[in-house]
Amino acid sequence: MVNVIGQTEQLDWYSINWKRHKRIVRNLRGRIFRAQRKGNHNQIRSLTKLLLKSYSNILISIRQITQVNPGKQTAGIDGKTALTADSRITLASNIRDNKWQTKPTKRVYIPKKNGKQRPLGIPTITDRVMQNVVKNALEPCWEAQFEEHSYGFRPGRGCHDAIEQCFCLLNPSPRSSNNTWVLDADISGFFDNINHEVILESIKHFPGRKLILNWLKAGYMYKSVINPTNTGTPQGGVISPLLANIGLHGLQHYLQQVNPKIGFIRYADDFIVTARTLEEINAIREHLEIWLKSRGLKLNPAKTFIVNIQSGVNFLGFNLRRYHGKLLIKPQKQDVLEFCKNLGQEIKKRATWNQIHLINWLNPILRGKAEYYKHAVSKETFSYISHRIWEYLWRWAKRRHPKKGKRWIKNRYFHRIKGVDWTFAVKTSDRKGKEKLLSLYNVASTKIVRHVKVKGNASPDDPSLKEYWTSRAKKHGKLLWEKNSRNYRIAVNQSWKCPVCGEPLFNGEAIETHHIVSVKDGGTDEVCNLKHLHKSCHQQVHGHKSFRLG
Repeated sequence: MVNVIGQTEQLDWYSINWKRHKRIVRNLRGRIFRAQRKGNHNQIRSLTKLLLKSYSNILISIRQITQVNPGKQTAGIDGKTALTADSRITLASNIRDNKWQTKPTKRVYIPKKNGKQRPLGIPTITDRVMQNVVKNALEPCWEAQFEEHSYGFRPGRGCHDAIEQCFCLLNPSPRSSNNTWVLDADISGFFDNINHEVILESIKHFPGRKLILNWLKAGYMYKSVINPTNTGTPQGGVISPLLANIGLHGLQHYLQQVNPKIGFIRYADDFIVTARTLEEINAIREHLEIWLKSRGLKLNPAKTFIVNIQSGVNFLGFNLRRYHGKLLIKPQKQDVLEFCKNLGQEIKKRATWNQIHLINWLNPILRGKAEYYKHAVSKETFSYISHRIWEYLWRWAKRRHPKKGKRWIKNRYFHRIKGVDWTFAVKTSDRKGKEKLLSLYNVASTKIVRHVKVKGNASPDDPSLKEYWTSRAKKHGKLLWEKNSRNYRIAVNQSWKCPVCGEPLFNGEAIETHHIVSVKDGGTDEVCNLKHLHKSCHQQVHGHKSFRLG
C-alpha cells in the first residue's frame, strides 16, 4: 500500500489502521482550513495536491462510500458495487494506479410529495469514491469561507441549527431585530439548472478542477440512451451538495449589502429572508431574482411566498408562527399527517408479520421521527402520533383474530408497562432464555430538549475547536441515551469514542454494540464486556480473526 509518504505495505482490508489514516486526512484538512483563513494560497494549493494524491484519502473514501453511506448497495451504469473486502482492495488498487475513467450517471426517478418525480443521477462506485476524495480536498477550503448562516450539507451543521437561528431572528426580544415579514423562497429546479461556469469560476484555482468539470459534463444514461448535461449538478453525486453550496455562496452577503437589517437562513437551496416591513421584503425579492438570474436560476413562483410571521411559515418540516407575541416552532401539520397515513398503510401491508418483527421494524422509524421533532413544541404532536399508531395496531391485531373478543386481543398484544396501559408489547427471551418484554417505542414519552445552535462560523476542520466539537458529540449522546442506562455507561467507559477508528461515536455513522468475549465463548451482556463501535468498524473486528479489542 502506498501512503502519503510513499512507503509500501501489504494491504489487508480488515487489518487497516483506520486511526492512522483518519488522522492523516483530518490533519491535512485542518492545515488547508488554516491556510485558507490566513490567505496563504500557495500552501493551500500544495496541501490540496497532497490530499488528492493521498492513499489514506482513497482508503477513507472507499470506506465511506462502500460501508457507511446508505447507497452503498446501489450500482451505477456499470452495475458494480464493492461490498466485499476483496472488491474494496481491487477498487483501491485501480484508483491508485489511475485505472479508471469518468462515466455518465444512471438516471432514476423518485416520487415527490406533490406527485411529480425527482431525477437522481447515480454515479459509478469508482466515480463516487473519487468524488469523496476530491470533496475531502475541496471542502475544508470552502468551510473556511462559507457564510455563517448556511447550514445544509456541511459538516457539524444541520436543519436544527437552521431552525434555532429562525427562532433567534423571529422571536421578539430586546436583542432581536423584530423582523415580522418572511420571504419563503424556493429555487426552481436548482440542482438541474445551476450554471456550470459559475461553479468552475469559483474553483478556478483548485487542482482537481478538471475532474469536477468531467463529472459535470459526463451526462446521464436513461433507457440505454446517453444524454448531455449542459447545466446542473446531479442529485445523487457525493460532491453535488458541496458544489451546490459553492454555487449559492455569496447570496447572504449580497442581500445584506442591499439591506443590512434583513435576516437570512439557508439550508442548501431552501432559504428564508426576514425583514421588518413588506416594502423591504418586496425589494429583497427583486434583488434576489437578479442575483439568481446571473447563475442561471429563478424562483419558483408557485412555491415562493411572502407572509407575515403572525400567519406562520413552514420551513424544513416545521411551522414557525407567533402566538400572542411569542414565536412557537411546531412540527408541520401536513408532514405529520402524511407520516401517520403512510405508516398506517405500511402496517396494514404487514398483516402476516409476527409482533416481534413488527415492533423491531416500527421502533427505529418512530424513534427517528421523535428525534427530529423533539427540539420543537411537539408534546401535542407526539401524543397525536402515539394515538394514531395505537389505532393502526389495534386494527392490525383485530384483523389477525376476527373471531376473538376485544378483551382477548387486548391481553394478547397490549400490556401495562411502567404505569402505561395499552402498551404494544410481546413477551420474548434474551440469550440466556430469561423472559422479557419487547415493547413499542412510546413517542408520547419523548422529552422536549432545546437544541443548542452551532456557534458562529465554527467548523470541524478548525483544529483550534477540537474540544468544542468533541463536547457537542458527547452532548448528543447524553441526550439520546438515558443517564445510567447500559448504553450510556458503555459510552462513558470508552469516552464517547469508537475504540477502533478513534472518531466520536456520534459522527453520523450507524452504531452497533460489540461483545469483547463473544456469547458463544461465554461472554455476557454486562457493561464490562461491551463496546459501542461504528458499524463499519464492527465489520472490521469480525472480519479479521486476529483483531483483538480489549
